[in-house]
Amino acid sequence: MLQSWLPDSKVVKGFNTTFAATLQSGKIGDLPTTVLLASDDQEAKGTIKKALAGSALRVFNAGALKRARELEATGFLQMPLAASEQIAWTGGLGFVE
Repeated sequence: MLQSWLPDSKVVKGFNTTFAATLQSGKIGDLPTTVLLASDDQEAKGTIKKALAGSALRVFNAGALKRARELEATGFLQMPLAASEQIAWTGGLGFVE
């Protein structure tokens, strides 16, 4: 929807699948914090990946902007888990390569 409202803009969805504490620490348990990016603009995703290159964060290409819906769901799934103390606010989903 945002892309349709701003057709001349480069829209990238990311960062909502991790809690702030894991972005700051760069860790989820023993795993590096993963940032998932969805966009129809590969150059824009590349710019963000380049900006994060020296950080502890790992960046994955989550595909087209239509994947933003799944990224939202992933973020919303973690919130009630943390609120009910099933995971810590320093926890989350990690990826093993």
